[in-house]
Amino acid sequence: MVLRSCCKFGPVSVLFRLGYLALLLLCVTHLRCARAETKTVVQKDAEFDVTYNDTVTSDNQTIYAFNHTVSRNKTEGVRVTVDVLSEGAESSPILFVVRQKQAVLSFQVPLILRGLYQRKYPYAHVGRTLCQPPTRTLSETQYFFVDVSTLSSLGTHYQLRISRVDSFTLHTDKKFSFTASPSQPQYFKYVFPDGVDTAIVKVNSEMTFPCSVMSIQDIQCPVYDLDNNVAFIGMYQTMTKTAAITVQRKDFPSNSFYVVVVVKTEDEACGGPLRFYPLRPDELIDAGNRSKTLDVVVSPAISSDVYVMGMLFCLGIFLSFYLLTFLVACVENKRMHRRREGLLNPADMSPAETGIPATHHNGTLRSLFNVVSTADNASTLSSEAITDSIASDANYGYMERSLESVTGRSRQESLSSIEEDDYDTLADIDSDKNIVRTKKYLCVSDLARKDKRVLSKKYQIYFWNIATIGVFYALPVIQLVITYQTVVNVTGNQDICYYNFLCAHPLGNLSAFNNILSNLGYVMLGLLFLLIVLQRDIIHSRALDRHDLNALECGIPKHFGLFYAMGTALMMEGLLSACYHVCPNYTNFQFDTSFMYMIAGLCVLKLYQKRHPDINASAYTAYACLAAVIFFSVLGVVFGKGNMVFWIIFSVLHILATMLLSTQLYYMGRWRLDSGILRRIVYVIYTDCIRQCSGPMYIDRMVLLVMGNIVNWSLAAYGLLKTPNDFASYLLAIAICNLLLYFAFYIIMKLRSGERIQCMAMVCILFTAVVWGFALFFFFQGLSTWQKTPAESQEHNRDCIVLSFFDDHDIWHFLSSIAMFGSFLVLLTMDDDLDDVQRDKIFVF
Repeated sequence: MVLRSCCKFGPVSVLFRLGYLALLLLCVTHLRCARAETKTVVQKDAEFDVTYNDTVTSDNQTIYAFNHTVSRNKTEGVRVTVDVLSEGAESSPILFVVRQKQAVLSFQVPLILRGLYQRKYPYAHVGRTLCQPPTRTLSETQYFFVDVSTLSSLGTHYQLRISRVDSFTLHTDKKFSFTASPSQPQYFKYVFPDGVDTAIVKVNSEMTFPCSVMSIQDIQCPVYDLDNNVAFIGMYQTMTKTAAITVQRKDFPSNSFYVVVVVKTEDEACGGPLRFYPLRPDELIDAGNRSKTLDVVVSPAISSDVYVMGMLFCLGIFLSFYLLTFLVACVENKRMHRRREGLLNPADMSPAETGIPATHHNGTLRSLFNVVSTADNASTLSSEAITDSIASDANYGYMERSLESVTGRSRQESLSSIEEDDYDTLADIDSDKNIVRTKKYLCVSDLARKDKRVLSKKYQIYFWNIATIGVFYALPVIQLVITYQTVVNVTGNQDICYYNFLCAHPLGNLSAFNNILSNLGYVMLGLLFLLIVLQRDIIHSRALDRHDLNALECGIPKHFGLFYAMGTALMMEGLLSACYHVCPNYTNFQFDTSFMYMIAGLCVLKLYQKRHPDINASAYTAYACLAAVIFFSVLGVVFGKGNMVFWIIFSVLHILATMLLSTQLYYMGRWRLDSGILRRIVYVIYTDCIRQCSGPMYIDRMVLLVMGNIVNWSLAAYGLLKTPNDFASYLLAIAICNLLLYFAFYIIMKLRSGERIQCMAMVCILFTAVVWGFALFFFFQGLSTWQKTPAESQEHNRDCIVLSFFDDHDIWHFLSSIAMFGSFLVLLTMDDDLDDVQRDKIFVF
C-alpha cells in the first residue's frame, strides 16, 4: 500500500512526508525532556534580620522577596549573609543571585577564591553588602529578590539572613571598627561635607596578617569587593597594619565614594610566607581563620592655605641664605676696603717719610706684607721640614728670587712654571717629574708648574661635562617619572610608588607634592654657591689683570672649574631627587643617588686638587670612574639582593681599586701598570723590607693610605658578610666614608703644618657639622623603604611634623641641602689663610 502511494504521489511527496514525521518525533522528545526538567519555583515574602534555614535541590528553586524604604537623606546598607551547612557542596555549589533595581549580584557558596599557582580556597560562610543605587525622590520603596538554586540532585542545606547595616555611612573624624575576611568583604560610604575638598582615609589594624587591600571606588554598581576584582577600578593599596589614601573631591562627581576593605586569600603580596604549595592541581586548600579586625577613619586633609604656608616656608628658609650671603659679602667688602686704605695710608708715616716714591708705595707695602706673612707662617714649621725643603730646593734649582724680578714676568708665567719647550726630549720632562715629585717634602710650587691657562681650561671641562651629563640624564628621567605618575593615576595602583601616605599631599596630578617641594633647597643653594664662586672668580681674574703678586705667586692656585661642577651637581641632585619622589620605587632609586656619587667624587677631587693642581685627574677620567660606580649601583640594585656571586665580584674589585688608587696617590702618579709591575713590587719588598728595614719615605701619605685601606677593606668585608639589600646606600656610604677620612686628614695636616683656619671657615665647619648631625637623624627615621613590599613599607609611615605639610624626610631634604651647601663653603674658604703665603712655603700633603 505504501509502495503504491509512493508511486502514485512521486518522490517529492515521499520526502515531504518523511520530514514531517521526523519533526513530529523531535517535538515529542523535547516535550518529554521539558516535562522532566521542570523545577518547582517557590517565592517567599521575606523580612530583614530573620534567619532562613532551607534546603535546595536541582528540582526546586526558592525566591526571597524583600522590600525596604530608601531615603535620599539617609543611606542604609543591606548585607546578605549565607552559610552552607551540608558536606561535599564544593562539587555542586549553591548559586545566589540578588536582583535589584539597577544592579545584579551573583555568587556561589562555597565561594572558591584562587591564589598563586591557581591554588583554590573554599569558603562556606559568605557575606556581601548590596550596592545602593541612588534615588532622586525624597523617599522610595525598593524591591529586591534573592534567587537560590543549585544543580545538585541531593539536597543542600543553607542559612540565609538579610540585615540592615546602620553604620554604612562613615562620619568625619569618627573611628569605626569592623571585621572582614576573604569571603566577607566590607565597604562603607563617605560623603564630602561642605568646605572639605580633600580627605584622607586611614585604615589600621593591630594584626599584621592576614594581608588586606583598601580600595576607594566611585558610587556605582557593581562594587568590586573580592580579592580577584578589587583592583579593577578606583584606587587601591595593600596593607598589613596601616594604609592611607588621600582622596580629592574633584575626582568624584557624586561628592561621595566607597571605602572597600578586602582580606586577601594569601599573604605573599604583603611579604608574608606561602603556607601551602599545591601537590595536586585541583586540590582544595583550607585557608583557616583569616578574619581581621580593622579600624577606619576619614579626616579632612589640609586646606589650600596650608599649601601656601608650606611654599612660603620653603622659600623663606632658602632665601634667607641669599640675604645672609649678601650681608656677609657687604661686611667682607667693607673690611677689605678698610684694609686697603690702611695699607695705602699708614697712620704714623707718610710716603715722604718712608723714602718710597708715592707711585710705588702700594706695591712695596704689599710686598712687605707678603714677606712678613710668609715669615710668620714659616716660623711655625718644624726645623727639620724647613731644612729639608731648603736643601731640596737648592739641589733641584729652586732658590729665592727677588720680588722685583717677579714683577717683570708676564701674567701667564708663574714663578715655577715649566714649559715643554724648555726641554729637548720628552725623556727630560719625565726625568724632571720624577725628580720633583719624589722629593721627601713637596711644596705647592712643585705641583703648580703648568701654565695657568692650560689648567684653567682643563678644570673648566668638569663644569661643561657635568652640565652636558645633567641635561642628557634629566630629560629621560623627567619623561619616565611623568609616565609613572600617569600609570598611577590611570590604574589607581598605589603600590607602584613608595610614599609616606600619612603625609602625602597631592597637587594636580602629583601624588606627594610636599616631597617634591622640599627638594627646592638643593636647586636654590646650588645656584647661590655658583654665584659665590662666580664672584670669587671675577675678583681673582681682576687681580690677575692688575698683576697682583698675591694672585700670581701666593696661596693655593685658584681653579674654579671643579667648584662650578659641584654647584651644578647640587642643583641636579635637587632636580633628580624631585623626579624620584614623583614616584619613588625600586626601579628608579638611582635617580636619587647618581648625583650624590658625583658630589662625593667631586669633593674628593677638589680636596686633592688644592695641593696637587698639576696631577689631578682629568674630567674624562673622573667622570668615567663615576660612571663605573653608577653602573655597579644599578647592577647591585637589580642583581645584588642575596646574590653571593655578585658580592664576591664587587668586593674583589673594590679592594683592587683601593690598592691601585693607593699606589697612584703614594707615588704621585710616577709608576706604571705594565708587565713588569710584579717584578718591581718584589724588588721593592726585597730592598726595603728584607735587605734593610727602612720605613716609608712619605710617612704622612702612608698613614692616610693605610687608614683608607683599613676602612675600605672593612666595608668590603661587611658587604660580603651582610649582603645589605640597599646596595645603592651601601655604595654611597663607601663614598662618604672616604670623603670624610680624606677631609679629616687634610684638616689635621693643615694644622700640623702650622697653617690656621680663619674665622669664616671655622664657622662654616662647625655649622655644617651640626646640621649634618640633625640631617642624618631625620634620614634614619625611614618613613618608607622600597626594599620591602609596599604593605611593609607603609608600616613605617608617619604623620606630618612641620606645618601639617612636611614629614621627616622633607626635613632631611631641607637639612641635607643646607649641610651640602655648608660643606662646599668649607672647601671654598678653608685655605683662605694662605692667600698671602708664597707657594714654595706651602707644603703638600
